[in-house]
Amino acid sequence: MSLVVTGATGQLGRLAVTALLAKGVPADQILALGRDEERLAGLAALGVRTQRVDYADRASLDAAFAGAERVLFVSGSEVGSRLPQHRNVIEAAKDGGVRLLAYTSISNADTAGLGLAAEHKATEEAIVASGVPHTFLRNSWYLENYTDHLATYLEHGAVLGAAGDGKVSAATRADYAEAAASALLAEQPAAVYELGGAAFGLAELAATVAEATGQDVTYVDVPAPELVSALVGGGVPQPFAEVLADADLGLGRGELYVDPADLAGLLGRPATTLADAVRAAA
Repeated sequence: MSLVVTGATGQLGRLAVTALLAKGVPADQILALGRDEERLAGLAALGVRTQRVDYADRASLDAAFAGAERVLFVSGSEVGSRLPQHRNVIEAAKDGGVRLLAYTSISNADTAGLGLAAEHKATEEAIVASGVPHTFLRNSWYLENYTDHLATYLEHGAVLGAAGDGKVSAATRADYAEAAASALLAEQPAAVYELGGAAFGLAELAATVAEATGQDVTYVDVPAPELVSALVGGGVPQPFAEVLADADLGLGRGELYVDPADLAGLLGRPATTLADAVRAAA
């Protein structure tokens, strides 16, 4: 079986490649695609085949997908410019006769109102319209979105957010990558997987950080504009700060909440818990 992983020089894509290898897929059956030559060289050291590809370069996609049976399509990172790039991937997959296109989307993509969901929803619709056999891997938030900021929480004694008492079904990148590998290898994958771990609120996040570190940390809920100002003041670019605040509002509406069954089913075990992830980060 010829398996292609796009975006393999990013964090999720690389983890998906290593997950496929861990599942016993022969290295020469995996083609890892990405833009970064240095990171591609690192993947080649694992024994997999590599090829430089840019979502904006249709010709590079056509060459990469020739003979591909199944493709893990990791969504692009350029928010606001992803749809035309994604259409290039979809058209190349269709013309290349790809038998399964597994796209990494976002939770509740077809109904969510948060800004990040718009390009994912449009991409899903384009994939359906193309007629390419597909599965949608709708990932909720990464636990790393929180654990990577552990030092900031401890410095200020607070988790700042605009999510109210909403719950998020976050999971680790490694869990999402392993699930993607399982779906790519499944004989008959589901049309849609809503993927996430055991849900928690940001107040629970703060309490978990406090317990793991022995320091006082509380959740401070603020209006979205105030959160944007705080993030910008901490060095986050304004557009990204607005994306994060909007995501918190979506979290508050329940748009990043999913049942954990789909992820656990693909993993064959429960997803990594918030407590375990925070302890590891601490």
